[in-house]
Amino acid sequence: MSTVLSTEDTEKCRAVFAEQVEEFRAILQNLSPGHYHCATFLDALATGLRERSKQRGIPSDLDEAIRLHRAALLLRPTGHPERRIYLTSFAISLGDRFKQRGIPSDLDEAIELDRAALLFYPSGHSARSMYISNLAIQLGDRFKQQGMLSDLDEAIELQRAALLLPLLSDSHRPGYIGSLAVNLRDRFTLRGVLSDLDEAIELHRAALLLRPPGHSLRFVSLDNLGASLLDRFQQRGVMSDLDEAIEHNRAALLLRPPGHSDRPTPLNNLAMSLQNRFQQWSIPSDLDEAIEHHRAALPLCPPGHSYQFMHLNNLAISLRDRFQQWGMPSDLDEAIELNRAALLLTPLGHPDHHPMSLCNLAVSLGERFRQRDVLSDLDGAIQLYRAALLLHLPCHSNRSMCLNGLANGLGERFTQQGILSDLDEAIELHRAALLLRPPGHRHRSGSLTDLASSLRGRFKQQGVLSDFVEAIELHRAALLLRPPGHPHRRVSLSGVAASLHERFEQQGVLSDLDEAIELYRAALLLCPPGHHFRGGSSDNLAISLSVRFQQRGVPFDLDEAIEHHRAALLLHLPGHSNRSGSLHNLAGSLAARFQQRGIPSDLDEAIELNRAALILRPSGHSDRSQSFTSLAANLGGRFKQRGIQSDLDEAIELNRAALSLCPPGHSNRHIYLSNLAISLGDRSKERGIPSDLDEAVELDKAALLLCPPQRGVPSDLDEAIELHRAALLLSPPSCSFRSRSFNNLVITLVDRFKQRGMPSDHDEAFRLCLELPNISHAASLDDFRAAELWTTLAEESDHGSALVAYQTALKFLDQHVALLSSSSRHFDAVKKATSWLATNAFSCSLRRGALKTAVELVEYGRGVFWTQLARFRTPLQDLSLSDDTGAALAEDFKRLSFYFRDAFDQFTEDKSTQIRQLTIQWDDVVSRIRMLPNFSRFLLPPLFSDLQKAAEEGPVIIVNGSLYGFDALIIFSAQDPVHVLLDIEWIEVYELSLDILRKLWHCIVDPVVQALRASNVHPGSRIWWCPTAEFTLLPLHAAGPYERRRDNLSHIYISSYTPTLVTLVRARQQVSQDASPQHFVAIGQGNPDGGKELKCVASELAVVAQHVAPVVSFTSLADSHSTVQGALDAFSRNEWLHLACHGMPNRRQPFESSFAMRDGPLMIKDIIRTHLQNPEFTFLSACHTTVGDEYSPDELIHLAAAMQFSGFRSVIGSMWSVDDEVAQQVVSAFYRNLVDGSGRLDCTRAAGALHKAIKSLRKKIPLEQQIVFVHSGV
Repeated sequence: MSTVLSTEDTEKCRAVFAEQVEEFRAILQNLSPGHYHCATFLDALATGLRERSKQRGIPSDLDEAIRLHRAALLLRPTGHPERRIYLTSFAISLGDRFKQRGIPSDLDEAIELDRAALLFYPSGHSARSMYISNLAIQLGDRFKQQGMLSDLDEAIELQRAALLLPLLSDSHRPGYIGSLAVNLRDRFTLRGVLSDLDEAIELHRAALLLRPPGHSLRFVSLDNLGASLLDRFQQRGVMSDLDEAIEHNRAALLLRPPGHSDRPTPLNNLAMSLQNRFQQWSIPSDLDEAIEHHRAALPLCPPGHSYQFMHLNNLAISLRDRFQQWGMPSDLDEAIELNRAALLLTPLGHPDHHPMSLCNLAVSLGERFRQRDVLSDLDGAIQLYRAALLLHLPCHSNRSMCLNGLANGLGERFTQQGILSDLDEAIELHRAALLLRPPGHRHRSGSLTDLASSLRGRFKQQGVLSDFVEAIELHRAALLLRPPGHPHRRVSLSGVAASLHERFEQQGVLSDLDEAIELYRAALLLCPPGHHFRGGSSDNLAISLSVRFQQRGVPFDLDEAIEHHRAALLLHLPGHSNRSGSLHNLAGSLAARFQQRGIPSDLDEAIELNRAALILRPSGHSDRSQSFTSLAANLGGRFKQRGIQSDLDEAIELNRAALSLCPPGHSNRHIYLSNLAISLGDRSKERGIPSDLDEAVELDKAALLLCPPQRGVPSDLDEAIELHRAALLLSPPSCSFRSRSFNNLVITLVDRFKQRGMPSDHDEAFRLCLELPNISHAASLDDFRAAELWTTLAEESDHGSALVAYQTALKFLDQHVALLSSSSRHFDAVKKATSWLATNAFSCSLRRGALKTAVELVEYGRGVFWTQLARFRTPLQDLSLSDDTGAALAEDFKRLSFYFRDAFDQFTEDKSTQIRQLTIQWDDVVSRIRMLPNFSRFLLPPLFSDLQKAAEEGPVIIVNGSLYGFDALIIFSAQDPVHVLLDIEWIEVYELSLDILRKLWHCIVDPVVQALRASNVHPGSRIWWCPTAEFTLLPLHAAGPYERRRDNLSHIYISSYTPTLVTLVRARQQVSQDASPQHFVAIGQGNPDGGKELKCVASELAVVAQHVAPVVSFTSLADSHSTVQGALDAFSRNEWLHLACHGMPNRRQPFESSFAMRDGPLMIKDIIRTHLQNPEFTFLSACHTTVGDEYSPDELIHLAAAMQFSGFRSVIGSMWSVDDEVAQQVVSAFYRNLVDGSGRLDCTRAAGALHKAIKSLRKKIPLEQQIVFVHSGV
């Protein structure tokens, strides 16, 4: 029986054979032809040459070995007992040559030789397992070349069978186990069945255990285990797999120290694992170390070495990665040179190596094209991909990668040149690649993403909705294949986000934009500081935040966008391929903030950033037109601010240059048309010739002789209109940005009408306006601005559509506000939108005789923020009692309302997704409630018949000031409103501080009193004032002639106020709990945190207690007990409240207006969140409690209004500072008149009690202090 060598001994023998090549050759020369041992030494010499070829990489050694094997086999014909030995040796050499050069016939012949050798070892033979393993290895290699799955399946079954058979030597077992694991890993790569990869890893671990430290082949198992762990990391993203792979790679490298013939392999493996870790965490030292290892491997593969091309390619890939990180052009140039060198050394026609080298060079050229916009680089990459594809058989395992690369290259060329056939071909190639990556394939998610991106591109070009729908589905499918932890999850999150952002731009559905932002946030979290893609992720998030700002006007979004853009720019250093994009993006956000807040430095910085971006986008750059446009827009903005003529001229030239780069058919041509139109329109307004009348022409000629030549001519305006028309035609009705094109065209048409008087321009402008109410999507901020423009134009020309314009604008405003979260941070966005709209709508309605409509509109547009919040407190008794469906919907509504009310001013970005989901639920519940009988107007703006209920206990007088006049309208409970014209101008309103009470009487109050008397409103009756605009700040209740024998208003009627009619209606509808005990709390704080001492607070609380304690359950809270939380707790337990402290108005941030407590401010936003039980009355004995935001008086954000919003039916507050001692006297007189003999308190008596109290003190306190306190509510 022959002796079987161990694997270790076999390796040693092969090394010996390589050293004895010349000795074997000499022996052969001394043997005569036909000598029996000629075959033996031919095989020995062939084996030696084969092993020497492995060591030195000399292809001719292997070619000679194969010739010698053939000769030896001829000397051992079929039937010869030793033929099996020569079959196996010959097969090994053919397999090696196949691995070097990829000649399919070599591998096919090797497999046939192995099959023939296996026939010599029938079942039961002790050596059968070894020959089964040899055949399996060759079948695995053929699978890799030809992609025939049957070869791989057969190889795996053969290897499993070999392991079940007795082995000639235990030393063979780790080799057999490792071979099975390698093939299982290959099958995983093809089919994506994770169990194959998991089994491969366990087998490699088992093989490693059988090769303990000191084993000569331990490095092989370390290499294989590291490679499989790297694969699993790439599939699942578990960092421990990658870290373990790196440790095994390092261990394998230690086992092949400098001088070892196979040292390049572990150097390469370790470098590849470090590259993967760099791609995950962007740790620069990982990439630098990877490059050093690749460089170290190269000298160990001298010129002529068969695998030198692989090491050149690997080093090139690492340098390309470093270029993408740091943007050093020299890295990319070196990578391309290395790729070219590798391609020259790659065996021509090799089915694996040749296409791989072609593709690697193509990838590097594509990267350089993206950096420098040299089209020849992109064309060269496409040609290389096509050449590689021709070398890949249809079933080759790497064919899909080649298809994908070619498709991406064609897609980029389409973006550059706009040739649609390139994009169509790219999509078909991506589809072909996807077919080669069936469900379970490790790269399927990548193909889904790439196909989705190409379909999105075609949709932008052709507008075929099915392309876009499919793209979103593909992106979502890819995301499902990349669960949390997957290394490429960030890419899919960004892909879905980009698609949703684009769908928003097409269809205007704001929930798409909200979801896109949340997905971009999630992607950014996967890019920690220092990560290669953090800059791009920051830019993506910032862009979407900027767009949401444009839609909703929330300053927080814009400020956050700027911060993210700045962060991205810091990461994109000079030389970085994305630096120009970051410069452009930051400039855009700063320009938007300038438009919002008017800070000149923002605009100046934006222009400098635009100029820097333009320098980085030379002629031929794909984004050059974008830079032209942005710089032009900002220069135009600066011209409007500062009037620098050169800015406007430069802007027009830049817009013309941008348009020249977007030929007819370009997807963004309408944008450039519109931009040039705006610039021309501006220059026409600035310098155009207004008239052709003879005298005017002569005067103009004389003026021109004294002035520099002017270029502005009417043709600028004509061209602008045509460009705007073209832009509007290219903006589909569902496009969220259509309103911008609409605005531009309408403004320009009106300008030309004013200049030339052509009725057709006027008619066209208003015909366009009348289309606005028909938009199908939820109104955006742009839509609202378009409606606002309509109201302005209609007022200017007294057009019959003015009332419809106001109704549309107020409807859009309501929709816009409904999209904002309940946060005081959004108040700025609300107040900017509401300025003048409601008061102008009121005035317009009165001028057209629509008195009831006037009331409806002024209510619709005032107190918008309170209206939004009040929806969460809507009474639901009728709904709950309607039927089972109504009761269920009422419960759903209560649940959602509770959440929104509780979340006021606690909005944070990490809760934004949850809040938006709840908003969708809220909209759904409200829609279903409106479908029920008798609830069709649930939460819709009230009609006049509803608002008229405010006057059930006495008339309500709306006093209105608008840009178009001043009016009062008296609302009665059972008759039509009465309109009172007020003879006053704004200048007089602003000067009313001088002799204010008499002027108020003569200009405003006396005409109203006359109308009340004419309507039989008897003296002593109660009346309610509902002032708007600046009138909210004036003491209408105290007006009078202040002359002997003439009555002031307070002598005639008892005045109260109401912020809106709805507030008063709601207070009237609240039913007092007559049978329940009444709870009264008096809260006083005379020594607040950081505030001035109030000496009379304690005595004031004592006075309150003296009057009310006998009739109610009374509690006093003072000194150290009157803290913020203590006060809030007291609010929630008592229906009646007296508050004596400092009032701290904040006219810039009104939600931070506060009552001064012992431990700090009790702010409006704290009060809003408090849940009160049947609140009735509060006396606010504090300063300035009816003072709100100085720029938006109609939003009524002040302390007294907050108490009314929280449910108090009756509130007494102050219009200005209150004297401490006077307050005590007023309070004492008030409660003395409030408490009657019924044994209960009645909040409807509060106005009369205050009236009597002030009357009793007229001779004791100054006039200013007599009129400081006012009553609001029932």
